Amino acid sequence: MEQPEGIANRKVGRPLGFDRDAALREAMLLFWRHGYEATSVSELTRVMGITPPSLYTAFGDKKQLFLESVQLYTSGDVTSELIIDRASTARDAALGLLQASAIGFTGESTPAGCLLASSAISCSAAAADVQRALRDIRLNIEKRLRGKIVADRSIRKLKPKIDAEALAGHVMAVIQGMSTLARDGATRAKLLSVASAAMLAWPTAS
Repeated sequence: MEQPEGIANRKVGRPLGFDRDAALREAMLLFWRHGYEATSVSELTRVMGITPPSLYTAFGDKKQLFLESVQLYTSGDVTSELIIDRASTARDAALGLLQASAIGFTGESTPAGCLLASSAISCSAAAADVQRALRDIRLNIEKRLRGKIVADRSIRKLKPKIDAEALAGHVMAVIQGMSTLARDGATRAKLLSVASAAMLAWPTAS
């Protein structure tokens, strides 16, 4: 995924007196659980085990800490971009995204649902720049999937009249809905079944 802009680099100077990576992971989990605006600086410093001055020195401010948490959330060995790019067809890409979401939204050691979705819903107009960063990530995923659909359409793996924008949007909408189901307590098995059901609507070349 494209990395959000505005992620602050730690100032060069005296070494930090805490594990920055571990603290960032704790912040990510808290944002994931409660969303951006509902998470306070005092809650962040408590779970991160640091003081407010240390937070500002290491991460800049709450917004920059959140954006860096999003960067951590969207990184890893298997990203949305890799799922799409490595898939042999658009159908495989869509199924891969849906299945990865079902698994990611129901982790044993992480909050239910999607950090991007829960934070976007809870953002007010006062956090418009945060909303834009989250929107850009989602739109980038949709754009890549749409490109995969267009490519399949051009080589007749999909019907020429297939609406690539609508089909990619459908997949993204299902993923958003799966996040809500997960936060409501849906199991991984249920979400995987939802993913399979969504793929029944996938068009064929014939």
